[in-house]
Amino acid sequence: MNFIELSVRARSALPSLQTGDPMEILLSPAILFFALGIVAASIRSSLEIPEAVSKGLAIYLMTAIGLKGGVQVSTSGVTSELVVAGLTGIGLSLLLPVPAFWAMRRLAKLDTVNAGAIAAHYGSVSVVTFVTGMAILEAGGLPVAGYMVAVLAMMEAPAIITGIWLAKRGEGAGARALRGHLSHAMRDGAVVLLLGSFIVGLAVGKSGFDPIRPVFEHAFGGVLCLFLLEMGLVAARHLMRTRSVTPVIAALAVVIAFVNGTVGVLAGALIGLDTGSTAALGILAGSASYIAAPAAIRLALPEADIGLPLAMSLAITFPFNVLVGIPIFTTLARLLT
Repeated sequence: MNFIELSVRARSALPSLQTGDPMEILLSPAILFFALGIVAASIRSSLEIPEAVSKGLAIYLMTAIGLKGGVQVSTSGVTSELVVAGLTGIGLSLLLPVPAFWAMRRLAKLDTVNAGAIAAHYGSVSVVTFVTGMAILEAGGLPVAGYMVAVLAMMEAPAIITGIWLAKRGEGAGARALRGHLSHAMRDGAVVLLLGSFIVGLAVGKSGFDPIRPVFEHAFGGVLCLFLLEMGLVAARHLMRTRSVTPVIAALAVVIAFVNGTVGVLAGALIGLDTGSTAALGILAGSASYIAAPAAIRLALPEADIGLPLAMSLAITFPFNVLVGIPIFTTLARLLT
């Protein structure tokens, strides 16, 4: 089942991805625009994407992802694969913060609060990494099940709850407080837009989606290029500004992403997902939130240094996943399935 059915026009915009070769993925327009953003920021160029435009691009991408996922599920129906994948995603989101917390406490020597904050970011997911991965997988001939957008939404909040619990477990964080944090995470704008668009796609089906297909499908590859250009600028500039990322923490930002992504791929293969969906689960597990998690952590753990997990997830893990992680997880999924 396809998740993002790229048209011939969209495929022609990403021709180098057709073989799925990792080096050709790195030379795709979307990835090259991301690299251009990094280079522009590194040489202190004045290149800027207005904030309003950046938000508009993000809204478009999340809406397109949600719509297409809903349309696909409306065609296939609710299946056992959806239920199993959803439960697996929730399980990963709940458990992956634990080893990240341990690594930050033992290896990076961070205090409990900051280790818990980082763990929440690395158990939760990045919508932008997911969008990038889906475009690459689809253009490379690896269709992804439509229900994976629902799995994405399911994986957003549980890790935040686990991270907060790890940070506050010595204080005896109560069930009421945890429910409040979960409620806040589920009201996050990205989650609401993704789930809402998914429901709209589910309601209108293929016939209702066809009239708006040119807007939400044909233009997808080009909009993604512009958005990744802006992400490259933001990531590089954020990394140049921060002073809290030590070499050990920077290394852990890569290692945790790689290990989590590998676990996600193994889990996808174990439950019998197709190759594209297995790679997608690995991409989700290997990503780190820099939108929903920071907002929740600011409220739940005001004493945490929020700049540290933000710098790790946005300026280190996100570039690693876009340039290296996605090709690795895709290759591993091909081998396992």
